[in-house]
Amino acid sequence: METNEFPVLMETDLPLPLFIRGKVRDSYDLGSHLLIVATDRISAFDVVLPSGIPLKGHVLNRLSSFWFRRLADIMPNHMTEAIDNVHSIDSYLPEEKRFSYPSYLRGRSMVVKKAKRLPVECVVRGYLAGSAWAEYKEKGTIGGMTMPAGLQESDKLDQPLFTPTTKAETGHDEPLSKEKIIKVFGLPISQEIEEKSLEIYESAREYALTKGIIIADTKFEFGIDNGRLTLIDEALTPDSSRFWDAEKYEAGKPQDSLDKQPLRDWLTASGWNKEPPAPELPPDVIKSTSERYIMAYEKMTGRKLAILE
Repeated sequence: METNEFPVLMETDLPLPLFIRGKVRDSYDLGSHLLIVATDRISAFDVVLPSGIPLKGHVLNRLSSFWFRRLADIMPNHMTEAIDNVHSIDSYLPEEKRFSYPSYLRGRSMVVKKAKRLPVECVVRGYLAGSAWAEYKEKGTIGGMTMPAGLQESDKLDQPLFTPTTKAETGHDEPLSKEKIIKVFGLPISQEIEEKSLEIYESAREYALTKGIIIADTKFEFGIDNGRLTLIDEALTPDSSRFWDAEKYEAGKPQDSLDKQPLRDWLTASGWNKEPPAPELPPDVIKSTSERYIMAYEKMTGRKLAILE
């Protein structure tokens, strides 16, 4: 698939009340539900880049839909339906508010239940990489927790670790202690957040290994829907996770990634200070990032990424 043949969607403009425009997704108010559109925007180091990645929104939306269905027996989620037929949105709008739906909604959008989002990024780490590796090298800790000496980059951890961070609307996310989470949300919700994050990660990691992919780490977001903890936003995508090629895995060095780590590496090597504005990405970085995302989707699901017209 020649990804440069497909237009890049950086921003949407629908005749609906805008609920929120995030780093990657545009959410619209349907009344009792939300319409979430995954654009082709990409962020790194908590900054939205000026360059989009072809077909990225399709991958994020469809892979999240795949995981929401697969993990529903472990954790309820906010998805009502993924939009393949744009006219399915009709059932959420009164007749006088229906409009001519753009074709780009197909494959990159879903209708979800409204849930009260909890302002915490629930990070789970099964391997030593990224910011955890940087922290370990400097302090011998991961998420503030003391770790055994002598660990190498990309080592598998004895047990997956829950290392939550803040959910910043602007600027960088910051580490959160478990004590802080308990103070904000109370003990029962705090315990459930941690337990479910670890349970979902373990289930997904076992499945991914059967597809030749190591999920090194990932992050989840939760909300409250009718008093129940609910998985929201996205799930186990190349944006929110580190996906490694299991056949090529070797501890002690960086890994071949099917995510945005090579893009982060390019940005770091460019000398960018990780503050806005971010630099434009060269065509080869855009193309290779798109190809990695598509490969992650196709390996994980066993399906070709078919673009709906």
